[in-house]
Amino acid sequence: VQLQASGGGLVQAGGSLGLSCTVLGTDVRVVVMGWYRKAPGKQRELVATVSRGGTTIYGNSVKGRFTISRDAAKNTVDLQMNSLKVEDTAVYYCYANLALDYWGQGTQVTVSS
Repeated sequence: VQLQASGGGLVQAGGSLGLSCTVLGTDVRVVVMGWYRKAPGKQRELVATVSRGGTTIYGNSVKGRFTISRDAAKNTVDLQMNSLKVEDTAVYYCYANLALDYWGQGTQVTVSS
């Protein structure tokens, strides 16, 4: 099982970016998919997750600005990030639970002031 992520990059504060992640190498439908992030000197934190049934959970710092969506049939999850802030700068990790936890390699999001 592999998690293939794309998107991210550099944007000015107030701008938008998107992230996408696909689970490869399995036909098993993922239970939960989502994103976590880790900024330098900080602990890893929840960004957003979505369950197979469509239930979403957002980290407090991104509520109202980020939107997670999922194509369950394709085992793909997208994260739309709007109104980005400098403090959103971090490495973003795709996450998927298929009875076991799997993590992507991480993709950098940098928000400049």
